[in-house]
Order: sequence, then structure tokens, then C-alpha cells
Amino acid sequence: MAQLFVCHGPDENPRWRAAFGEARLVIPQQARAQAGRGDGVWIMSNLEGWLGLVTLLVGRGAIVNVLSYAPSSLEALQALNAGARGYAHALSPPELLRQMELVTSHQGIWVLPELLAQVMGGAYRALGGESHQQDEALSVLTHRERAVALAVAEGQSNKEVARRLEISERTVKAHLGAIFRKLGVRDRLQLILRFAQREAV
Repeated sequence: MAQLFVCHGPDENPRWRAAFGEARLVIPQQARAQAGRGDGVWIMSNLEGWLGLVTLLVGRGAIVNVLSYAPSSLEALQALNAGARGYAHALSPPELLRQMELVTSHQGIWVLPELLAQVMGGAYRALGGESHQQDEALSVLTHRERAVALAVAEGQSNKEVARRLEISERTVKAHLGAIFRKLGVRDRLQLILRFAQREAV
């Protein structure tokens, strides 16, 4: 199985070479001609027509991952909707790229945790968000913890929560620690899933 990195000719990232010594750097036209079933193809999102290339190569059975210098939840959704198995920062360390390849080559999906939280937060808002949360569901939390929990459930980062509630990021982290303990969840993704599950019920 080949590993192809698709980008502008001179735009090579040395971390890719460190992760995959046998990887070939190709331009989009070469990827269209060379990529086949089972090949790992890494596509830069700053390429013109990258979404169409993802769709084409996924259709051939290639395992496509998208790398971006400016990751966003919207772009992650576009990549996944086009059939990509993974989405990450272009400057990710070699160990992360190898882990990403392992997961996606075994039918898994790889998305940065903070981006996944934003995506899930969007789904939470689409379900009705805070307006559907019952007071008793959050009765174990203080007023401030509840405000932090609901902001995080909407996909906001610690920095965004701190700005919204006019508190420090350190305070947000402290509140999150208390929220996770009280609700019996491990991280912000489980928190969002817990809220979404309650709304579904």
C-alpha cells in the first residue's frame, strides 16, 4: 500500500517524511493517475478542488486523510462528508500522523478532539441546545458550573467560555473538573453525549 502526499510541488512538510519514509510527494494530477484501492492518500486542504479530489479517490477505494494549516469544524465536516477518513493539522507531529494512519486504515475515523467537540456542539444546538435541558438534569451543578457546562456542550473552547462568562481560562478548567466529577463523565465529548442522550430521552 502506497502513501501519497498531495500538495503543491515544493510544499513538502518534513514531518510527513519522518512519519512515512517511503511516502511519495505528488501533485493532484499525479494522485489522480496513481492512487488506487488501499493506498493512503493525504490531501492538503489549501489545494484548489481538494474536495472533488477527495471524492474521486475515495470512490476508487483509497484511504483519504485531509490535512489543513488552519483546521476548522466546517472544513472537517466537508472532508468527512466527501468520504475522508481523517482530518488533522498539517503540522501534526509524526507520531500523530502514524497513529492517524493506523486508525483510518482499520476503518476508523480520525478528527482532532477539539474539532469533534465543535462538531458535536453544533449537533447539540441543532437538537435545541440549552432550551431543552431540564433543570433537574443539571441540579447537581452550581449556577456557574451549569453555565460552563452548557457553553462547552455548544462546542465552545475554554477560551470562548472564559470570554463569554467573563472569567479566566484557569477558572473554566477548574469548573470543568468539578462538572466531570459530578456528572460522571471523562471529558467534554462525553459531556456533550450525556446532554444529547438526555434530550433524546
